[in-house]
Amino acid sequence: MARNAHPEVTRRRILDAAQKLFSEKGFEHTSMQDIVNELGNLSKGAIYHHFPGKEAILEELTHRDWEASHGLLDELHQRTDLTGLEKIREVVRRSVTNETHLNIQRDAAQFLEDPTTLAHNLQSWQTTVANGFHTLIMDGVEDGSITTEYPREAAILLSLLLNYWVACAPTAADTEPRTRCVATMLAAIGLPVFNEELIDLTVRGFQAINAPSFYPEPHDTADDRNR
Repeated sequence: MARNAHPEVTRRRILDAAQKLFSEKGFEHTSMQDIVNELGNLSKGAIYHHFPGKEAILEELTHRDWEASHGLLDELHQRTDLTGLEKIREVVRRSVTNETHLNIQRDAAQFLEDPTTLAHNLQSWQTTVANGFHTLIMDGVEDGSITTEYPREAAILLSLLLNYWVACAPTAADTEPRTRCVATMLAAIGLPVFNEELIDLTVRGFQAINAPSFYPEPHDTADDRNR
């Protein structure tokens, strides 16, 4: 059999097909065979050559999504037509209105019940992601749009609370009070990110994907999920 001359292209096609199916059907209701059928001209063996299972595909999609988010933070940092506060609001606005990002966040949330995965995400949220927010907060401190005396702590709070506490609210009904609570806390320390428009977008964004609880329902075995 001829060797695939463009494995990165095949890998990207698999990721794109899986992302489409995860968005339409949800991670739990998508099988490896569904991905094979969606691609049309790849065997299941060819897909397993690149990914050992759909969990690995979701992990790669999550990594790709994180890279896009970091790129957005860098892009906004370079802009001179926005204040620091406006930059942070734009990050949040794009995050809660980006359907692809929200669907990946929904699918990945169920794995937070695993202590190792949870610890890894908590570490990333309070370091890598928070560092991006901190850069924009410092832009705001310099231009006067942000008055917080706790820029580093505010960045960590924004990252942790939005990505975990709000996104993984136990029920859709909990999303709005949690969002308003975060808005109040951040405003109290000089980071008034959430106006009414952004609160509404955040609530609708997370409610639309029906973000699962931190304690999800029991799911199928690995063999069932990869069938």
